[in-house]
Amino acid sequence: MTNQPTLNIAVFAGDGIGPEVMAPCLALLRQVERQVGGFALSFESLPAGAGLYRDEGVALPTSSLEAAREADAILLAAMGLPAVRYPNGTEIAPQIDLRFELGLYAGVRPVRPLPGVAPALADPRAAEIDFVLVRESTEGLFASKDKGEIEGDRVARETLVITRETCEQLFDFTLRLARQRKKAGGKGRATCVDKANVFQAFAFFRQIFDEQAQAYPELVIDHDYVDAVAMKLVRRPWDYDVLVTENMFGDILSDLGAGLIGGMGMAPSADIGARHAVFQPCHGTAPDITGQGKANPTAMFLSAAMMLEWLADRHEAPACAEAGRRIRDAVDGAFFSGNLCPFELGGEDGTGRITDAVLAALEEEGR
Repeated sequence: MTNQPTLNIAVFAGDGIGPEVMAPCLALLRQVERQVGGFALSFESLPAGAGLYRDEGVALPTSSLEAAREADAILLAAMGLPAVRYPNGTEIAPQIDLRFELGLYAGVRPVRPLPGVAPALADPRAAEIDFVLVRESTEGLFASKDKGEIEGDRVARETLVITRETCEQLFDFTLRLARQRKKAGGKGRATCVDKANVFQAFAFFRQIFDEQAQAYPELVIDHDYVDAVAMKLVRRPWDYDVLVTENMFGDILSDLGAGLIGGMGMAPSADIGARHAVFQPCHGTAPDITGQGKANPTAMFLSAAMMLEWLADRHEAPACAEAGRRIRDAVDGAFFSGNLCPFELGGEDGTGRITDAVLAALEEEGR
């Protein structure tokens, strides 16, 4: 095909089970690339992570950061090891550094149960769960990363920061997403999650949300306090559509959302900015199961599907959108029979079995 775009992907396999889920993900991307056509992927593997810091004293080399900055998208598995820390006691987290360096203000965390996977809630409406949590990823309480203060052995301080510039970008992203979902048959609801009843910073956060929402009259706009949302997510999560919140609140609520659909191994994510985006599973490096073949690659696969869909919009490459849809459908198809059960859900299906099932489902779809 002429004028076929070649898309350069920066690949960070990272630590622990990261390389174990990245390898089959790249194989899956190669298969769907051949199957769909119309685009080409070029992968560049880049070093970063806790293991690199332990061995060489640097967690995110300048060369890796610059290569990521030049790439069309960034695919990241997992980074960090609990036993490897900076002198101040914090863990090695280059994935967070990438958010700050590349201005990735919107952390997108879809929450949707897979067919054939029993949800955490017994209510039959749990099958209807389909919401997206948008987490601001560069400010909030995380603005204090590496800037906290400890006075003697008496007081520790971290500072929460909310800025209008970042909020306006974040809320426009969120509201556009809610509008897109409504056009696709969704609820068309956007919920601002805050603590505006107590903190001025969150009252400011809510104020900017309401200002931006005026440009989206077709949406249902509402607000809720973060503690109330935590309760409602375990009582009526199917009521939500798109939620937007501050960095730390989003960090906590996104894990709760993952728990609703089977755990972190099922939960994909993206961190998106004006020019760059990182796609990665929500799970960590799981050093306790590293090298045992137990890692669940599902979230990695679904994160790759999100990457392809984002590339389709950014590069006007509809073939990428089709490829992303096929990966998502293949994951659904692999789990639909109920014969797959990852280790974290009490089963015995690890990386190889799940990968084989998804590749087979993708092959079947392409016939």
